[in-house]
Amino acid sequence: MTSPLASFPVQAVVFDWAGTVIDFGCMAPIHALMGVFAADGLPISEAEARADMGKAKLDHLRAILAEPGVAARWLAAKGAPSTEDDVTRLYALLEPAMLEAATRAAVLIPGAVETVDSLRALGVKIGSGTGYTREMMAGILPAAQEQGYAPDVVICAGETPSGRPAPLMTWAALIQLDAWPANRCIKVDDAPVGIAEGKSAGAWTIGLSASGNEVGVDLATYRALPEAERAERVGQAEARLRAAGADYVIEDISQLLPVVHEIAGRIAAAAE
Repeated sequence: MTSPLASFPVQAVVFDWAGTVIDFGCMAPIHALMGVFAADGLPISEAEARADMGKAKLDHLRAILAEPGVAARWLAAKGAPSTEDDVTRLYALLEPAMLEAATRAAVLIPGAVETVDSLRALGVKIGSGTGYTREMMAGILPAAQEQGYAPDVVICAGETPSGRPAPLMTWAALIQLDAWPANRCIKVDDAPVGIAEGKSAGAWTIGLSASGNEVGVDLATYRALPEAERAERVGQAEARLRAAGADYVIEDISQLLPVVHEIAGRIAAAAE
């Protein structure tokens, strides 16, 4: 059996959330993580909080605690290495902190609505996946819908057996969308682990260098950066996304549509 082909060669686009469609700079998880660790008596740096962004938050906590500098400070402060019980305890504090921070930061990135509307006009299905749990998304989903963004499918952390960089969340979205094969679909993400997820799923991948975790500043700060510094930081982010396997890298979602058309052309040419 062959897949029924849509008139437009791209079947679906699966978007990440924070730093991709909402929350320019991916600020909410940073505020929540740094606040929780500080309250527990072990402050972490923003760089330490950002290093494993995109992972499910349980995995993110494990990665932070395993970072050598954090692990050493934990041992000095607590008198013993961190354990899975510590992960569970910190996660219980993180979930409400994430809900509050994520809801507060649930502002769509400029161009998101227009881009998604244009994709839908082409017949493209819209999926999404996130490192946030369903509970953490409770405030984001209605806020995004009020601003004009409501993807057809939302897959959250914990709803597949493995999180990123495993391909399962992307596959789960494509299954619910009835979009296949994966090489006629696109994964869009601002974090290297999300690009790795899309590559493992067999989808085309587009990295976002400016709006997400890799530059890691809010929109107002980003726009106020000196031009040379902004270019340097975006260039470094692009390099990390390409190293993760991104087929294309753009600055933010407002630049997506021409790349989707280019991928559509490549899919069509390969089918001839």
